[in-house]
Amino acid sequence: MIYMIGGRGRLGQAILSSRGSLETICLDRAVYEDWWQPAAAGAIERFFEAAPVGSVVLVTAGLLDPTLSAAEHRRVNVELPMRVIDGACRAGLRVVTFGTVMERLTRHPNPYVASKAELGVFVTDRAAAGDAVLHLQVHTLYGGGAPAPFMFLGQLCQALRDGLPFEMSPGRQLREYHHVDDEATALRALLETGVTGVLPLSHGAPVTLADLARGVFDAVGRPELLRIGARPEPPDDNYATVLARTPQIEQIDFRATLPGVAAYVQAQLPGLQQA
Repeated sequence: MIYMIGGRGRLGQAILSSRGSLETICLDRAVYEDWWQPAAAGAIERFFEAAPVGSVVLVTAGLLDPTLSAAEHRRVNVELPMRVIDGACRAGLRVVTFGTVMERLTRHPNPYVASKAELGVFVTDRAAAGDAVLHLQVHTLYGGGAPAPFMFLGQLCQALRDGLPFEMSPGRQLREYHHVDDEATALRALLETGVTGVLPLSHGAPVTLADLARGVFDAVGRPELLRIGARPEPPDDNYATVLARTPQIEQIDFRATLPGVAAYVQAQLPGLQQA
């Protein structure tokens, strides 16, 4: 059985759709909203003690918005999964948490990345001690609903929706974009391997943000709105590192990024779809 903490988000919904209600139990937020507190591990252990042998807890709950405070990020992105690991592992369950590949690609992390990096260190230590824990460092996800307004695609869509210029940096940053349905399929494969520790979930085919933006604006027929180089280049980003495809998901057929993201954006802006 898969127990999911945080099933309302993009990835959580994709996992639920891929596995079905017979395999997955999505916990109501009222059940786990206090599980971040220091004394919660005992209650978590009791909650899961009757779970079937071999069950897994997926902690997909998390805050992504880098404008939120470090305390907010730490409560949801660090303390909650730490308590779940403490209690669920004592009950004999496996726990999977989710972070970001930027944990290993930036020297000056924002509060979101810093919180995920702290969680990754905790999982590394627990896995080394023999606990069945896995921290997946994921790339940028798309699909499964509208993009968040603070994300690159969210800002891009808003500019297209308003018919306004989209100003961006030179766009040399490398990014992998994964459709959430492909990510859910890859997660299933990883769970079957039983791998533990910290693992990047990579397909190994990044694109630059400039190429991504060009593809989208061309696809919707508004290339004149794109202003590449209008903003300064971020000093601390990934401009060179290409992470190899994760060996455990070698067989997963990830959809091509440029046409996949262009189709996704077109679906968000039906009035701009091209024939």
